Amino acid sequence: MRLALDGTPLLGNQTGIGLYTRRLMQKLAEPGRSAQQPSEVRATAFTLRGRDELAGRVPSGVTTRAKPVPARLLRASWARWELPPVEWLCGRIDVFHGTNFVLPPARHARGVVTIHDLSFLRYPDTVTADSLRYQQLVPRSIARADVVCALSHAMADEIAAEYSVERAAIHVVEPGVDEAWFEAKPPDAETKRRLGLPKRYVLAVGTLEPRKYLPLLIAAYGRWRASSADVPGLVLIGPAGWGPQLDLESLPAGSVTTTGYLDEAVLRHVVAGASCVAFPSLYEGFGIPPVEALACGVPVVATDLPVTREVLGDAARLVPRGDRESLAAALAQECAATSTAEQILERQARARRWTWEACAQKAMAAYEAALS
Repeated sequence: MRLALDGTPLLGNQTGIGLYTRRLMQKLAEPGRSAQQPSEVRATAFTLRGRDELAGRVPSGVTTRAKPVPARLLRASWARWELPPVEWLCGRIDVFHGTNFVLPPARHARGVVTIHDLSFLRYPDTVTADSLRYQQLVPRSIARADVVCALSHAMADEIAAEYSVERAAIHVVEPGVDEAWFEAKPPDAETKRRLGLPKRYVLAVGTLEPRKYLPLLIAAYGRWRASSADVPGLVLIGPAGWGPQLDLESLPAGSVTTTGYLDEAVLRHVVAGASCVAFPSLYEGFGIPPVEALACGVPVVATDLPVTREVLGDAARLVPRGDRESLAAALAQECAATSTAEQILERQARARRWTWEACAQKAMAAYEAALS
């Protein structure tokens, strides 16, 4: 099987979709991983300016081929017509995997598309203008696809209901957790000094954008500080997204630290040192940051959503969406408690359900289904 994947998410800061794409490619191309393995794993990119970066971003064993075409031009064409075919961009292949919502038309290749979430429909005011184009691109991609993939059963249910796709035909291909997360240690004094981290801190990880519902976290944190004299600092990690700037005027100076984007090696240490990880999102397709926190044995407080119930289960404390008081109380309770060895092991056991090897195996099953 000659397999090609959309490697565009590997360009720029690699957040959730970029991590998913990179790790999946890495496992698929791993020498001797299993008998069920593609003969070639190729990456392409739908971009003009970032194309030259692709070869340096793909994992070992993955080849690259791409043409310099503006992404906006390609998406505009694919939203209306069946041109240009993906083979024109990446060469002759057997299966193409659209890893990021969009599946181009193809001459002969079979098509697989991953729909990460439906935020462009459910919460259109929380996404960018580019993401709003998925309202046209996703239905066309699903119509072209031989197989549709989701990252969770909850999201597969939504996709089936929204687009009248047979639920049993949707493949659930969950992300994994690197083994290094289970061995992560808190940051040393030099890392804390360099990043400006307080001695104790509550942590939120994710792009600073409206869907992550950080204004609610800020409000809950302010409510907590108003009711207690002993409150950890609040640390926000993630690249700048879009939307209004966070309003921190009501909080004491220095109580909130923003670090920007951190590479994975540093991020693991910062997560491992947190008193608690908050995940107050409005909506998610899976939610990798809270699972990585569980792998570190760190308590997690997350929004109660169908997907967080599925992925985090009883290993995290779930609170009603948009409820400032419940979020503040849950953070206070988790930070006041001392985790037992049994609780840490339970959190890590939950995180161990998700592996990149299983992700690659399920993706291969999707590719085989597309060919058949």
